[in-house]
Amino acid sequence: MTPEQLVAVARHGAGVRLSQECLESVDASRAVIERLADAERPAYGVSTGFGALATTHIPREQRARLQRSLVRSHAAGSGPEVEREVTRGLMLLRLSTLATGRTGVRRETALLLAGLLEHGITPVVREHGSLGCSGDLAPLSHVALALIGEGEVRDAGGRLLPAAQALAEAGLAPVELAEKEGLALINGTDGMLGMLLLALHDLRLLLRTADVAAAMSVEGLLGTDRVFAAELQAIRPHPGQAASAANLRAVLADSGVVASHRGEDCTRVQDAYSLRCAPQVHGAARDTLDHAATVAARELASAVDNPVVVELDGELRVESNGNFHGAPVAYVLDFLAIAAADVASMSERRSDRFLDTARNHGLPPFLAEDPGVDSGLMIAQYTQASIVSELKRLAAPASVDSIPSSAMQEDHVSMGWGAARKLRRAVDGLARVVAIELLTAARALELRAPAGRPSPASVAVIDALRAGGVGGPGEDRWLSPEIEAAVVLVRSGAVLEAAEGVLGPLA
Repeated sequence: MTPEQLVAVARHGAGVRLSQECLESVDASRAVIERLADAERPAYGVSTGFGALATTHIPREQRARLQRSLVRSHAAGSGPEVEREVTRGLMLLRLSTLATGRTGVRRETALLLAGLLEHGITPVVREHGSLGCSGDLAPLSHVALALIGEGEVRDAGGRLLPAAQALAEAGLAPVELAEKEGLALINGTDGMLGMLLLALHDLRLLLRTADVAAAMSVEGLLGTDRVFAAELQAIRPHPGQAASAANLRAVLADSGVVASHRGEDCTRVQDAYSLRCAPQVHGAARDTLDHAATVAARELASAVDNPVVVELDGELRVESNGNFHGAPVAYVLDFLAIAAADVASMSERRSDRFLDTARNHGLPPFLAEDPGVDSGLMIAQYTQASIVSELKRLAAPASVDSIPSSAMQEDHVSMGWGAARKLRRAVDGLARVVAIELLTAARALELRAPAGRPSPASVAVIDALRAGGVGGPGEDRWLSPEIEAAVVLVRSGAVLEAAEGVLGPLA
């Protein structure tokens, strides 16, 4: 499975299908579990209890109840529902692991999970409950609960109803879980990985859009483009920095505003850091993103479960392991939150420069029509500042925390789910901060009209903003709807598409 396929299923409702090869792998691993279930020697997860109760042997006649009790007791989430795309993402990733033939489930169980995705049935998963070890137990248990016809779900139209009713309306029958199946359904890092993949998708778009916004700010603040020269970037060869600088050069190309102060009499070669160092900060964020994508790719190639069916010495066997620990994913989730906060912080600093007559090089205070009577974009910067402050709080890592659980059997946990939840808020905040920078830079460039025409890419972005409901200079008006319109244009990719419509694909 590719990250693009996950986004298609999780966010856009695409369906799924299990291949015959996958189903045969599922059958082969199930046969191993059946042999263990018949053996006299206890096997963890098959004929024993779980966690701190792993030494308790469970007789055959109690094992269906064991699996059912596991799912019911672990579906202990609390708080608001998580987003539909998050739940569908974790469902798809769990199905992907089941399809590897490493978990020992029956094919009917895997097919039912695929059926829920295909019919748009989304179990209600709660915000709180996962420690990121043994995987995302509580969130996945709420999904497993729906497979046995219990709990609440939302249908394809968003209607909340009992799982049994939703299954019946879709022509699906609940399963009675057999040995190992309950454990196989809930023991994975699927929630945090799904949120990581969605964040990576969004951040790739946002970081390119942040380059566009930064270039427009450099242009509007009469900054120099000389510092973005490829030769200067090459002497510090970070790939993200080079890509970001290339984007800034592309957006600034053929700018009449930049050309108006590029002559020999221009002494401005030391712009403020928020202008001059944009490629260094945006580039570091890009390199962080690439590292996180490498970790995500490894996780996508993994089969996270415990115990797991493996081939040892030519024989399929069941072995315990610690692959469910979420540390690899939790670390990069935290790292991305740091990067998002820093990119947003620099974006806000550029916006603030536009509003201050001591630093905006001839623009009116707060870009107001009639300063004093009008406040212009004064409070838009307040909004940015409040978001950036929150992003700094969200940048505090979750993965350094650990609270022992399960009677000290699970004595070190990753808190990866918490890291993923705060990263989602950080991605949203970054989009809003960049949107306000674009709104500000566009107004400033229009006010700069006597100095020269903005670059073709900047003109295209300004036109997209205006067509999308973001107004230009003028008397004060209700600003919140225009900010929200700018956010929609950023998130949808419309701003980036406008720039790329002139320049071609940006790096």
